[in-house]
Amino acid sequence: MQDTFAEIFGRPEGVIFWQLIAATRFTIFLSLIAFSGGGLLAAFVCFARVSPSVVATKLAIGYIWLFQSIPLLMVLFLVGLGIPRFLGIDISPWSAATFSLIIFTSAYLAEVWRGAFEAIPTGQWEGGYALGLKFSKIFFTIICPQAYRLALGPTVGFLVQIIKGTSLAYIIGFQDLMLLGKRWANAPVLGSEPYLIFPIMALLYFCLCFPLSCLARHLERKQSDY
Repeated sequence: MQDTFAEIFGRPEGVIFWQLIAATRFTIFLSLIAFSGGGLLAAFVCFARVSPSVVATKLAIGYIWLFQSIPLLMVLFLVGLGIPRFLGIDISPWSAATFSLIIFTSAYLAEVWRGAFEAIPTGQWEGGYALGLKFSKIFFTIICPQAYRLALGPTVGFLVQIIKGTSLAYIIGFQDLMLLGKRWANAPVLGSEPYLIFPIMALLYFCLCFPLSCLARHLERKQSDY
């Protein structure tokens, strides 16, 4: 495939273009892993956040407040560079980037979902308690199905933020679109000038993010019609 691109666009432009496209798959993989892992962790944090337990609620609030207050770039530095050097251990860029983005994703998705749960009228909770149901039963059988529709659009929209957040992982050596693009932009090769490389990178990120943004807006408009 690289040779095909080279024949179409010439060398080194075709080779660079193909390598940037190939590197995009790692951006997609990391985004999906962060979204899945962060969503799972966010579900537990959100459940604790809306639970009647004071201790669980305070712990969830502290978790959300902490990791929303620390920039993702700083989390990547600490997990990928600072803590490993301090403890004298090796952490691969994949592991560090995955862990950092899962934490980042979980803190924000937990708040997105909490907002959806709190948008449900309190009468739904009161009706469940009136029937003698426990909190967990009300939460999963009555509240979650309704909150799901409210949270779907913002959740898909936040996936765009995750994709853009992966671009920061290059600082710890994660081999993705951003790192490869910066290497080519800094290479003393004719045809790899920054004013050529960065627009291509921007186009690739646009192709990833724009359809998701349109889908998120569609889901939000659809929800407003109910």
